[in-house]
Amino acid sequence: MAVLLTPDKRIIIQGITGTAGSAQARWALEAGTNLVAGVTPGKGGQTVEGLPVYNTVRETVDRHGANASVIFVPAAHAPRAAHEALDAGLALVVIITENIPVKDTLAIRAHAAQTGAIVVGPNCPGLLTPGVGKMGIIPHNITRRGRVGLVSRSGTLAFEVCADLTAAGFGQSTVVGIGGDPVPCTSFVDVLRLFEADPETDLVVLVGEIGGSAEEEAAEYIRTMKKPVYAYITGRSAPPGKKMGHAGAIVRGGAGTAQGKIAALEAAGVRVADTPAGVPQLIRKFNAKTAAS
Repeated sequence: MAVLLTPDKRIIIQGITGTAGSAQARWALEAGTNLVAGVTPGKGGQTVEGLPVYNTVRETVDRHGANASVIFVPAAHAPRAAHEALDAGLALVVIITENIPVKDTLAIRAHAAQTGAIVVGPNCPGLLTPGVGKMGIIPHNITRRGRVGLVSRSGTLAFEVCADLTAAGFGQSTVVGIGGDPVPCTSFVDVLRLFEADPETDLVVLVGEIGGSAEEEAAEYIRTMKKPVYAYITGRSAPPGKKMGHAGAIVRGGAGTAQGKIAALEAAGVRVADTPAGVPQLIRKFNAKTAAS
């Protein structure tokens, strides 16, 4: 079993004819992803990596039973693409695009709540379930099937921790990148809740960063969890008031510091590593038997 990206997903790529969309289609197919079609308005009738391209999402639902989409569409048009996917009844939408205004993200999140869909992102690396496939930009060759769930705000840190886990012999059930914007459509708590209910996830790794209160909110939920949680928080040396990579990664007025997040997580029983490579070391020390693939 897995969370979010499960074997029943019939996935499309919106923006498949673009540079990123076409490249990621190829790598997704290499990862075994059940891609059924692509969408680019005005380019219906083309093919990309052997996949048919349509003008609308609705056509992919009618012709291929599509129920999930990953969006590689420029920021000016990505909100419209997300709303189109939700209007077509897709159950899962992953938005890789960055630089989407917060007001547009809030509108997408409200629309998803109305339709009962799950939206991950924007400005995120997406999802990967080893043995099932990927939706987004997470490299499948750094992962292996296993029983560790991973959720991260940062894409590159998710990649690094995945590679460290795999090298240490700990496979992943699902990797989820929620994105680094101040207001994501899916939160740490949303994903932790899914992992807690997943019978094939033994423990969870949370990768956080400075800014906002997402990690502190996660810590409150973790207090109720039965599964162990490990974490790594980046940005310990970040100067206040300076944005560090992500729009949400900024310390303001002393709030959102790495030290405060680490303290909140440790108070909830989370073991926090000093480095990404320290995460599998902690797992080996405290949960090696339950997390081994």
